[in-house]
Amino acid sequence: MEYWSWDDSLSIGIDAIDEQHKRLVAYINELQGAHKEQDEQGVARVLHGLVDYTVTHFAFEEALMARVGYPLSEGHKKVHEAFITHINRYAERHAAGEQITRRLISDLQIWLTNHIKNDDRHYVSYYKGEQSKPAEAPQQYWLQRAWHRIFSWR
Repeated sequence: MEYWSWDDSLSIGIDAIDEQHKRLVAYINELQGAHKEQDEQGVARVLHGLVDYTVTHFAFEEALMARVGYPLSEGHKKVHEAFITHINRYAERHAAGEQITRRLISDLQIWLTNHIKNDDRHYVSYYKGEQSKPAEAPQQYWLQRAWHRIFSWR
């Protein structure tokens, strides 16, 4: 039985990205399986594969955002970098013998769900050519406009 099943609420409507997200969910399930079997070498192997695949996925996603001119791509990239750093810390802790798998699985599921449903959905309209301004980021744009008003004395 799978720990986490993919469902359509996680789909963003870009087939290549959705398939990559499904693979990340599969890695989480593999991690759960190795943990359940108390296979620490399996956990290490899956964790290594997960990190490698995540880096590749993020590079693909960032190239797509650059290609479609997504204006929040730099911030999105920083979120990706922070996540990779976070996962690498888990890998280091695991290599040092710490039992991190249960917490890691939970963190991965929560982070991936939130990232897909919130951050990744923002660039879809750019990919589809439907938008010239970012959707659903009013606070960020309010801050940007306020910053411009305060520091533009012309």
